[in-house]
Amino acid sequence: MKALVIFVLAVALAAGASATRSAEPTPPELWQEDRTLVFDATDVALSDFRWIARPIVVFANSPADPRFLEQMKLLAARPEALATRDVVVITDTDPSANSSVRQALRPSGFMVVLIAKDGAINLRKPVPWDVRELTRSIDKMPLRQDELRR
Repeated sequence: MKALVIFVLAVALAAGASATRSAEPTPPELWQEDRTLVFDATDVALSDFRWIARPIVVFANSPADPRFLEQMKLLAARPEALATRDVVVITDTDPSANSSVRQALRPSGFMVVLIAKDGAINLRKPVPWDVRELTRSIDKMPLRQDELRR
């Protein structure tokens, strides 16, 4: 009888755990709560943010890449400018993980990619870009122009 009670408790706990897992917030929900979050490419798909945010994806072959470190420093310096333009930052510094983001964008070494809300690639740069340059590119996008008019 004791074994049956333990089994029933184990099943109940497992059911509760799976219910809890399904209630975890999605990446877009997490981003809506805190627009300064930086996501790892292995934890998201570009389609997660379609029509919600403009992904800026920063690729490198290592998190110690000086260009990667410089790019992240530049992005961290002006988070409010990115947040007002609905930008989500995604990083991928592990080529061996072969994330869906890396498969879709096929970077070669360090690369910064700006993606529009509709999923179109707006720019690719092999060097770090300042937030000012990125926001100027975003502000020229047709959807951003519509947002500004509203």
